[in-house]
Amino acid sequence: MKRPVALYIAVSLDGYIARENGEIDWLYEAEGEGDNGYSEFYETIDTVLMGNKTYEHTFELADQFPYPDKRCYVFSRSEQEPTSHVTFVTGDVPEFIEELKEQDGSKIWIVGGAEILDIFLKNNLVDEFIITVIPTILGKGIPLFKKDNPELKLFLAETKRYGQMVQLHYTVKS
Repeated sequence: MKRPVALYIAVSLDGYIARENGEIDWLYEAEGEGDNGYSEFYETIDTVLMGNKTYEHTFELADQFPYPDKRCYVFSRSEQEPTSHVTFVTGDVPEFIEELKEQDGSKIWIVGGAEILDIFLKNNLVDEFIITVIPTILGKGIPLFKKDNPELKLFLAETKRYGQMVQLHYTVKS
């Protein structure tokens, strides 16, 4: 059985993952509960995927790399040397993901951002959507989903409430 690829992300009520400038300060103002299910999800994965912009933004948010115990791949348009925690991928994204899904391991997490998610969606590479809705309307920003994605039929596997937030867990119907 192939390893599932999961999008685990927070979104504003009007569908944005960040402000236009990439800031996510509004996430920290939401009234949640504990870590809002993050630790529980984090234990289910062994691989982290992200775009280069998201990777660079992690160092604005944290003093050290936040996923040192996971395999991490960063998709980039330019060649870069691997770091102690990250392997950069410049090749064909769908081909790389299909090979990754065939390897032994557990769930694969798409951390972000919007550009890499768009490639995943247009190539039907996402198996689960775990989306936490934050009770904030931003009015504008970086949308979670870009236009012209293929139609996907989803199955609602679970909902959870964390304070004022609601987490929706969907799986893709086959």
